[in-house]
Amino acid sequence: MGRVAVPYGVRGWVNVNPDTELLDGLFDYPVWWVQTESGWREFAVEDAKVHGDHLVAKLEGIEDRDQAFKLKGKPVAVPREQLPEPEEDAYYWSDLVGLQVENLQHVTFGKIAELFATGANDVMVVKGERERLIPFIDQVVLEVDLAAGRMVVDWDAEF
Repeated sequence: MGRVAVPYGVRGWVNVNPDTELLDGLFDYPVWWVQTESGWREFAVEDAKVHGDHLVAKLEGIEDRDQAFKLKGKPVAVPREQLPEPEEDAYYWSDLVGLQVENLQHVTFGKIAELFATGANDVMVVKGERERLIPFIDQVVLEVDLAAGRMVVDWDAEF
């Protein structure tokens, strides 16, 4: 759902770059999980606000800049059962990662390694015999079968 960037100030606040559809989407969750050096850890959110194009947050138990710095670069998540069910033909990125991608000619491109937003549209990074960047748009993504672990795209193998 996001990633801790750098400390914000000296009192334990952190900058967070959210991966949510809405910039303040993480505000819906009073508890965030952060992957620390010792594994995933639950943090109550004491306070949070939008700050430009990212968030700043005060997490319970993080009291100074040194503690905040230890979270730099760490992913932020919430438990799956707390997320709303996606609408029809909408997907959480985490559900798409790992899907096998093939085109209409049954050429297998590889698996989705990650997705990222460009502003214009989302892009899938598909890794196989080589890496491909494929737009995640209706004209390209023809079928998503989460149960079978596959996706069919209208994409030329030479691209």
